[in-house]
Amino acid sequence: MRVGVLTGGGDCPGLNAVIRATVRKGIKDYGYEFVGFRDGWRGPLEGDTMPLDRAAVSGILPRGGTILGSSRTNLMKIDGGVERVKDNMAGLGVDALVAIGGEDTLGVARQLHDHGVKVVGVPKTIDNDLNATDYTFGFDTAVNIATEAIDRLHTTAESHHRALIVEVMGRHAGWIALHSGMAAGANVILIPEHPFDIDDVTAHVESRFKTNYAPIVVVAEGAHPKEGQMELATGDKDAFGHVRLGGIGQRLAEEIETRTGKESRSVVLGHVQRGGTPSAFDRVLATRFGVNAIEAVHNEEFGTMVALQGTEIARVGLSAATDKLKTVPDERYAEAEVFFG
Repeated sequence: MRVGVLTGGGDCPGLNAVIRATVRKGIKDYGYEFVGFRDGWRGPLEGDTMPLDRAAVSGILPRGGTILGSSRTNLMKIDGGVERVKDNMAGLGVDALVAIGGEDTLGVARQLHDHGVKVVGVPKTIDNDLNATDYTFGFDTAVNIATEAIDRLHTTAESHHRALIVEVMGRHAGWIALHSGMAAGANVILIPEHPFDIDDVTAHVESRFKTNYAPIVVVAEGAHPKEGQMELATGDKDAFGHVRLGGIGQRLAEEIETRTGKESRSVVLGHVQRGGTPSAFDRVLATRFGVNAIEAVHNEEFGTMVALQGTEIARVGLSAATDKLKTVPDERYAEAEVFFG
């Protein structure tokens, strides 16, 4: 059997670990051949490949990014896209695909499976918002990076008696903000699932100043006030229709400074959250996902995604993973609210 592997969407720590495990397991146990498709769904759409053998995956376990490259190509919006992929796979002798990605990449995988393509999915997103899996690889690394940054910002905020607003990733789900904010002792955490009241935020900031400590506000990029306004860096949308978010941190800093009279600064962590070497947890999880993904291919369990449930790796339907996002439940946010102010 010849298996194609691709990585789609935003880059994420642990992608190379999945590729390595998939290839190593497939060659050693099943004698499979592998081909890497470059730049997400663009690769099979255009027949753009690179060899994937033991030599190609040697030494990539600790590397961030992806040796295959990535993109946000949405082949479902391209006329004849599905047939082009099927034709290119047939021409290359590729029998099955392992698609590593998030909601958008696996949504395309699900549709391809409906059109007869043999595909297995691997969940990847630093936002941890894919359904049917407890964790996605990349999330732990992103939280660790954000937590370290917030730890460092505490000292400079207190030295200058400033309020610091730290904007982290999280378009529709506030998992990174929740975990990094709790881990780093933030005074307020704002997430997309709970529209915030600026009066309450200001009160928490002022309360913190009264204790002679400087407040840290952690805000997910998709958070917005109760009136429903949302700050956008641009009105542009990607190939999957997602508006490019940004600016909520700066808006909050300006509003807090106006209301409190205290100097306030915003810090946008941005892409640094998903760059660099993966954490040990993400390396192990990604490796387990890769091993189990090629087992699913061998067992012909196509149309499925490998998932972490408890401490075990399970296989779930791609539909279960992509029908809805996994957002922060009310009870989890309530745990964080205990420490606001």
